[in-house]
Amino acid sequence: MFSSRDAYESDFCPVRDELLGEMYRANESGLPRLVETVSPDVRAMLALFCYRRSHLHSLAVAIAASCNERDLIESGGRVGSTLYALSREGSAKASPSQTGGRKPITLSTKPLSVLAPIDDELDDEIGEAVLA
Repeated sequence: MFSSRDAYESDFCPVRDELLGEMYRANESGLPRLVETVSPDVRAMLALFCYRRSHLHSLAVAIAASCNERDLIESGGRVGSTLYALSREGSAKASPSQTGGRKPITLSTKPLSVLAPIDDELDDEIGEAVLA
């Protein structure tokens, strides 16, 4: 097996691509069962691997919630400590991740602003002054 430092430095996914894809597509109730199939040290490396990718950030936090702080810190140092803290924050922070971290789109209810009409007469006067 490889060391955690090697996986971190080489940016190597610690699980097979198929398992990562299953985790990515899993619903909230199915993800914990998939995560349990991975050993705790590899789970910490996987959480850090996902955390370095913005589109997998919510998956990283969910995986880190099943890790202990020691494993995350051993695998990622300060980043591991930060990820551990993020995974333990209240559910108020978890709600934006369910929508992919995007803010909802809102449309204006005000009428469009009315622009003043363009005065073509001014252009005609300038053109006559140039010709003269």
